[in-house]
This record gives sequence, structure tokens and C-alpha cells, in this order.
Amino acid sequence: MFLVTGATGFIGGHLVEKLHTSGVSVRVLVRRADRDWPCAAVCCDLATGVGLEEAVEGVETVIHLAGATKALSPEGYYRGNVLAAANLARALAGRPVRLVHVSSQAAAGPSPDATPVDEDAPPHPVSQYGRSKLESERIVREIKPDTVIVRPPAVYGPRDTGIFRILKSVARGWSLQIGGGERWFSAVYVHDLVDGLIRAASGPGGTPPDGRTYFMAHPQPNSWSGFAAAAARIMRAKPRSLRVPLPAAYAVGYCAEIWAQATRRAGIVSRDKIDEARCRYWLCDSSRAQAELGWQAATPLADGLAETLAWYKEAGWIRY
Repeated sequence: MFLVTGATGFIGGHLVEKLHTSGVSVRVLVRRADRDWPCAAVCCDLATGVGLEEAVEGVETVIHLAGATKALSPEGYYRGNVLAAANLARALAGRPVRLVHVSSQAAAGPSPDATPVDEDAPPHPVSQYGRSKLESERIVREIKPDTVIVRPPAVYGPRDTGIFRILKSVARGWSLQIGGGERWFSAVYVHDLVDGLIRAASGPGGTPPDGRTYFMAHPQPNSWSGFAAAAARIMRAKPRSLRVPLPAAYAVGYCAEIWAQATRRAGIVSRDKIDEARCRYWLCDSSRAQAELGWQAATPLADGLAETLAWYKEAGWIRY
């Protein structure tokens, strides 16, 4: 049986669907029983550990996707990423359970130049989010050394609400970029990543790896201007390019933080996110996943964007 945390999220939802339709026995860990699931669901609070024993009972594989991508403070990232992962790892310690811990490219930090970094490069996260994900990797490996860690880059696809903001601005006629100069990044289509997570859990030939770390990205790097142009072609839009100077971007991030504190609702825009966005290269090398897991992202950007935008259009998120 598979246990999936973060099943209510973007990647987790697609993963549960894939496992369920493949006939795999799945259990999801949720904080509230506020919806119907096509599989078993157990209420649990990872930050406190309440409900964990019931959640992990009888499972053979755990894919840990739950975490905090935005927070009101560094403590919020620690609670959602480090403490939650540590409690899960402790609940699994000593059990014959495969744990796949889904981290982030942010834990490794940006690449220093146009050469994609591999898993052996010394990590240097530039944001509170990245530092919390790196610490979660460290503590999970300390508690459960055979844990497999996956570091996805930017993930896009149907139901995503992150990169969706960029695509929505393109649909409205604007291509926004922070600072001067081109910026490059690695990305992966959500269905390819889901296949990679399942492969990381089972391994080629049914022999899962022990204690390895993998980047999972499409081998073709992207520029943000090229990404916007590809989306514009699909939507038949002609967006105008607008570059936001770094000081202005940080001012917007600061104002967004004040609003988030006032409303007690963390937002995706913050100075922490500007620290990530200002970096010129976010490129990673997935050749280890291909060599050891037999996995490679198969969906080109144009195809993935077309499917993503078609979903947004049908759902009424974007008009074009």
C-alpha cells in the first residue's frame, strides 16, 4: 500500500489519481475529512504527529509531498517542511517502509552559470523556503538513511496555481520579468514528475534505490521570455514585455508581506520569492535519474503547455 501526504495539493492530486487508476492500493493523509476520496483517507497533523501511527500502519511505501511553499515567517516554513518531515521519518524509523521525500530544487539553490548542477553540487539555498527544504532533507536522512529524495524544479500542468499566474498575465497581454537580462530555468510537466516519483519508489525492475537524491526535470532548459512566447503562441496572444526593476519588485514583495500579516494569510509574493526569482540560472541535470531509475521527462514544453492551457480554458481560469 502507498501512503501519500500532500494529496490535496497540485502534485499530490495527480499522483493519487495515477496510483488509483493503475490499481494500486492508496491511502491519503489529510488534515481534515472535508471531501470524499476514491481511496482510504486518514486525518493526521504532521506538525504535531497526531494520527501518524494510524496513517503509517500497514503501508509499504510513503511519498511525502506535504509541505509549506509559502509562510508568514521562517518558523512557518520550519513547521511545515522540517518538523513535519521529521515526525513522519520518526514514525517510519525501524519499519520496512520505502520513503520518498519530495524536496525542491530550491534546496540546492541556483546554478552559478548556464551549466546545470547535479546532485553532488554543494547546496546553497537563497531563500527561507529553500533552506527549510534543505534542512528537511538533512533530518530525514539522519533519521531514515535509506530515504530517497527527489528535487523537482518548476512544475507545471493542469490545476497548478503557481506558474498559472504567469500564464494568466500573458493571456491578459503582459509578459512580466524581474530585473534586467534573460533568466533560465529547468521545468517538468506534472505527469512526467508523477511517473518519476513512482519510479523512485519502486525502482527499475522493482528494485528501489537506497539513500539517493535525484533531480527530475526535462533536459531542455527554458528561458522565461521563451516560456511566455510559447504560451502566447498557443493562446494567439501578443503580450507586451514589462521588466520590473529589482527595487520595485522587493517593494511589492514587502507590501505583500504586510498584507499577509494583516490578513494572517500567507501569499506567494514575498521578498523571499524575489530572492529566488532574481537568480539568472535555475538549471539542474537529471541524468542520474535516467541512468539509475530509467526515467526521463518525455513531455516537451510546447505539448505540456498546450495541455495545461487547454485545461485552464475549460475550467474557466483563462480566456483566450
